[in-house]
Amino acid sequence: MKNLRNFCIIAHIDHGKSTLADRLLEITETITDRDLQEQVLDDMELERERGITIKSHAIQMEHEHEGENYILNLIDTPGHVDFSYEVSRSLAACEGALLIVDAAQGIQAQTISNLYLAIDNDLEIIPVLNKMDLEAAMPEDVKDQIVDLIGCDRNDIIEASGKTGYGVDRILEDIIRKIPPPKGDPDAPLQALIFDSVFNSYRGIIAYIRIVNGTLKKGELVKFVNTEKEYDADEIGVLKLKQVEKKQLSAGDVGYIISGIKSSKEVKVGDTITHINRPCAEGVKGFEEVKPMVFAGIYPVDPDDYEELRASIEKLQLNDASLTFIPESSQALGFGFRCGFLGLLHMEIIQERLDREFDMNVITTVPNVSYKVISKKGETIEVHNPSGLPDYNYIDHIEEPYIIAQIISKNEYVGSVMNLCIEKRGALKNQVYLTSNRVEITFEMPLGEIVFDFYDKLKSISKGYASFDYHQSGYKPANLVKLDILLNGESVDALSTLIHRDNAYDFGRRMCVKLKELIPRQQFDIAIQAAIGAKIIARETVKAVRKDVTAKCYGGDITRKRKLLEKQKKGKKRMRQVGNVEVPQQAFLAVLKLD
Repeated sequence: MKNLRNFCIIAHIDHGKSTLADRLLEITETITDRDLQEQVLDDMELERERGITIKSHAIQMEHEHEGENYILNLIDTPGHVDFSYEVSRSLAACEGALLIVDAAQGIQAQTISNLYLAIDNDLEIIPVLNKMDLEAAMPEDVKDQIVDLIGCDRNDIIEASGKTGYGVDRILEDIIRKIPPPKGDPDAPLQALIFDSVFNSYRGIIAYIRIVNGTLKKGELVKFVNTEKEYDADEIGVLKLKQVEKKQLSAGDVGYIISGIKSSKEVKVGDTITHINRPCAEGVKGFEEVKPMVFAGIYPVDPDDYEELRASIEKLQLNDASLTFIPESSQALGFGFRCGFLGLLHMEIIQERLDREFDMNVITTVPNVSYKVISKKGETIEVHNPSGLPDYNYIDHIEEPYIIAQIISKNEYVGSVMNLCIEKRGALKNQVYLTSNRVEITFEMPLGEIVFDFYDKLKSISKGYASFDYHQSGYKPANLVKLDILLNGESVDALSTLIHRDNAYDFGRRMCVKLKELIPRQQFDIAIQAAIGAKIIARETVKAVRKDVTAKCYGGDITRKRKLLEKQKKGKKRMRQVGNVEVPQQAFLAVLKLD
């Protein structure tokens, strides 16, 4: 065990974690030149396309240092705020972390947030200044920022470049020298933490584990502490570029276990595996439950695919434990699921993965956050969906979730960043100059306001410099109303939203205008209305497609034309009573992009 090191790489998005991981794999010869490609650990097609890490990836390396062989378990983590749950799980399986800072951009919001997560887990932090090969690098300024942030010695900061491989030798040396070997007793009862899992259609569910105490041998009988299910360890092993089978794993090891589990309900991330004949006294502690921030309905385009969609979401949940879902039904869309996500990017990625990995064609409703409705009797009801809102006569008040947002920006963008936050009903809490030209602004804001387009707007007004991180702070009373969209007097529940009263008129009008463009013309007029309760606040009409019935009347009395037009009018009226308005998929997506 003394030659074992478990560490992860944490950083803000796009600071070069995955590229640096490539160099580590190359130098330790874990990967051959033939297999080498850019960001080798980002094996999902979607990750490569977007250039972001979505999943944390574990891989084992072997390295010789001063005549001794060391085993290094590396976990590369995502940097985007929407995937911070992945980072928290990776940290639970490690003893140390490489904190990577871009030498050209300096410390950003997610750097600080991930650093605090690592400190909470008592990890040894090794600061690394990456992208030293860039002309725009400001090593001395950024070193000052790192020293201010973590209070380390200036000489402890490693200068490196993921692209050229400069400084990677020193990183490996510091990992071996500074990160402590795992604590744990190989002879104690088995305690193994599940930190991730994937579904394989041939082998069932493969659980990724970190053994805290004890030893696990192939073929032994094990049980899961929380679900109390019992299994055989059919195959165990370590994670290299591919899975490598082993006879046994002991305390401190990171590996995988296959036990032929078919049902996704039986494997929970954060659960503990132990032996049946000699169980541990309690499960591994310190694993937090995920709190979804944004909710949206996901419905199959074809109602017959409901069961298939359920199976797909369950398999996806194995691989992404921060996704939560419960069944629900909608008048407009039939049966589907109300899913909880950590943010809008997370929601977009899930939708994309359902399409690519499971070939599921789905409709996503307007995303919203969860509200607390306090009734006049004093009862509290949690509402994830506007259609679940009780009648106004019963509501005393509605409370909405608030967040503390930390934004780090250059000082020339402070004014426009503040304007944006105040527009979104934010209240300034604090403003700190980290250096002469970098400011950290702390705002308290309603979560519902940042769900839509806040992040994109922040990036555009700050020319990409501002970084953003947030955590939930609690609930506060709010003046919210339910905005309904009516088509020919019928409410489309999938388009209804809970919105602040001041923004309702403007949003309702924009929705009507957008829907008018998207809904195809029918043989009858379609009235598109936005309503708050019984009060209509905006209206647009999609005009009917009309046949020119008077074309054949040439000359003669006007009454001949009038008679034909009256006949057509009656037909349109009758058609309107039985006609159905189909809302196209683009309409649901357009609402998300209303700007």
